[in-house]
Amino acid sequence: MEELEHSLGLVEFINRLLGKPLAWFLGIFGIEVHDPAHFIPDYVVMCLIIAIFLILFLGLASRKRDLVPSKLQSVMELILEAFEGLLVDTIGEEGKKYVPMIATLGLFVFLGNLLGLIPGFMSPTSKLNVTLGCALCVFVYYHWQGMRAQGVGKYLKHFMGPIPLLAPLMVPIELISHFSRPISLSIRLFGNIFAEELLIVVIASIIPFFLPLPFMALAIFTGTIQAFVFVLLSCIYIAGAVAHEEEH
Repeated sequence: MEELEHSLGLVEFINRLLGKPLAWFLGIFGIEVHDPAHFIPDYVVMCLIIAIFLILFLGLASRKRDLVPSKLQSVMELILEAFEGLLVDTIGEEGKKYVPMIATLGLFVFLGNLLGLIPGFMSPTSKLNVTLGCALCVFVYYHWQGMRAQGVGKYLKHFMGPIPLLAPLMVPIELISHFSRPISLSIRLFGNIFAEELLIVVIASIIPFFLPLPFMALAIFTGTIQAFVFVLLSCIYIAGAVAHEEEH
């Protein structure tokens, strides 16, 4: 929709800076870029902004750790403790080793949900490409952790169910169940963030000053909830993948 098109000077600048070099590089492999000036999409630029912010923030917060923490260190510790507590509650003490992946993904989704509330920016999670990419990361990660925890053969064996005779029935059901997870994760997040961003854009185009503020406050709440749901479901999927080791 045209209402959601963002004419961002930053996006244009990044395209002018990197578009031609990237087009030249891809041309080496026979990939032709017709319009280098608009080669990098706006949501990719927004993802890069979030990634750079997280690298700088986490780097500064972990650069010097004291027994009496600074304000930045205290904030970082609270964030990590929240992710660690969620993983421990879902998986158990073994869940602590999944904090790096889950915390990184959770912070990215959370910031991606809220970035569009800043004038001149957009929420990258309002694009299905981004939410599907995050969901596929979760999909690959929890299967990989399940295979690491149990071994490839034992992990794949649970797709056949507890009764061998029912394996022809259980395998398709399990496959459908697992492949539907990234679809539901991505569409749920995309649908909510796209809808709220569209609503704010429409309201702002009618009355551009104070009327959008309540909707922006609601967007902060829904963006936070959607990030929490995404992280919680990711934890549940990991728990299910590694729990079979104890069940057999």
